[in-house]
Amino acid sequence: MKRIHAIVSGKVQNVGYRSWVARLGNLEGLSGWVKNLNDGSVEMVAEGEKEDLQILLDRLWDGPGAAQVDDIETDWQEVTDEFVDFEVVY
Repeated sequence: MKRIHAIVSGKVQNVGYRSWVARLGNLEGLSGWVKNLNDGSVEMVAEGEKEDLQILLDRLWDGPGAAQVDDIETDWQEVTDEFVDFEVVY
């Protein structure tokens, strides 16, 4: 089990990106959260099997149709096991 913290920048707000990430996280059996940041980027924390996290990370570049991802900063961390599911937080 691993944990990943990511900051996604580009056109990722007001395009359904957070909901898309949360759905994908739940489909992959991951737990964590995703939220908008004031600078226009999106922050995500996810925990699960490393292979599933890597799938999520690779898919973050795609996003929903109207999104345009320019950069993803990632930080792999040790799991804390603090989440039940994957959700959008505000």
